[in-house]
Amino acid sequence: ALAVDNKHVPFRDSKLTRLLQDSLGGSASTALIATVGPAPVNEAESLSTLMFASRCMHVKSQPVFNEEIDYMDMCAKLQVQLASAD
Repeated sequence: ALAVDNKHVPFRDSKLTRLLQDSLGGSASTALIATVGPAPVNEAESLSTLMFASRCMHVKSQPVFNEEIDYMDMCAKLQVQLASAD
């Protein structure tokens, strides 16, 4: 999955994405905070974090918004339909 030519990273191969799978799909909004340090000793890790954050910015999702149902209105409509069927 981490080969040079392969741009797809499987969803199930990461423990972190498995833990966050409910937040990464569906109608959830997800935010990522990339924390980096200015010290030279943290340069490699900070660069890795920034590259990961850059890749995350390119992820496209199609959220599905949940529709709120007014059950009282639905009940009234169904009663009208039942009454007109008689």
